[in-house]
Amino acid sequence: MNFEQLYLQNPTFPNRYISPEKLFSYLQTNLSDYIQEIGKSYLDKPIFKLSIGTGDINVLAWSQMHGNESNATHAMLDLLVSLDKDHFMKQELFSRIKLDFIFMLNPDGSEKWTRLNAVDIDLNRDFHNEASKEIKLLKNIVSQNRYDYALNLHEQRTIFTTDGIHPATLSFLAPSENEERTVTDNRKKCMAVIANIYNHLQELIPNQIGRYSDEFYPTSTGDNFIKAGMPTILFEGGHFIDDYTRKGTRKYYTIALYYALKAITELNSGITGWETYLDIPENKESHYDIVYRNVKLNTDHHCVLDIAVQYREVKEEEKDDLSFIPFVMEVGDVKKRKGWLEIDCTGKKFVCSTKYPKLDEKVDFTIED
Repeated sequence: MNFEQLYLQNPTFPNRYISPEKLFSYLQTNLSDYIQEIGKSYLDKPIFKLSIGTGDINVLAWSQMHGNESNATHAMLDLLVSLDKDHFMKQELFSRIKLDFIFMLNPDGSEKWTRLNAVDIDLNRDFHNEASKEIKLLKNIVSQNRYDYALNLHEQRTIFTTDGIHPATLSFLAPSENEERTVTDNRKKCMAVIANIYNHLQELIPNQIGRYSDEFYPTSTGDNFIKAGMPTILFEGGHFIDDYTRKGTRKYYTIALYYALKAITELNSGITGWETYLDIPENKESHYDIVYRNVKLNTDHHCVLDIAVQYREVKEEEKDDLSFIPFVMEVGDVKKRKGWLEIDCTGKKFVCSTKYPKLDEKVDFTIED
């Protein structure tokens, strides 16, 4: 049986937003034999590491380093409930690897649904400064163990496509170790795993798998871990058509996580097939969420232009899940970008309290016939 036939969404977490307290309660109730608290966040929230497997290949992974990127947390929760449906497949996987999975490295940011932690530090740019408690915890785990692979699990914005048409639902990266982007043996180990994932997912979501930019970032976590000798693979969950709650992305993220772990067991630090990685198309920054075309403004002179809009995900206190608030991102000639939704406003009326839509402000206009 293929893993995608087994896939099951963990019913305890139906929403994109995951409350840290709900996650902590679930882990302690359902996975107490596998978890341990490895430290506290700035606001004194617990950070848990799940350890599962008896194999000789050691793998480290972490989710929600950026608090507003929950797909990887979902993916691990979904992976476990899915594998519970096939004990042979579960045993086959976890008899060959030992996986340490750090859930919600940034619980303070996760609670507020922000990228940064409680003191506005981007954990993924704090590798050398160590200004955050959370990055110290991650580095401490790495220093205490010898890991054969690491999975650095993130999400990306809806602006990315693989070819200017199809969304980059998942993108991967074997990070560079230097500014020259040298293809080292450690990078090839990562590329071989990613190539294996790509071969599986291309059949399921063709043209929706991308390759993230391999520009070297001197302060980022993945670049520094691989530079230090630990093969580190970046996951980026992205857009799925008509699915801003990312349930489709969540499914394929989980499938990708399974095939990454499976490939790691099969390759065992080998590099067979790494060249396929180079066939994966690089991400293109090509889309907005909505583009209003041919909007005639209420000006004294003739003025027709385009308005580009992007949703911002906001966690409002009284709601269990996220709200998607449209913001104006660009006004003028937006011909170089497309919209996942394109609205032709030719012959229609622009209704707004101002003559011009304001950049980086909430959408306060309507288009009427």
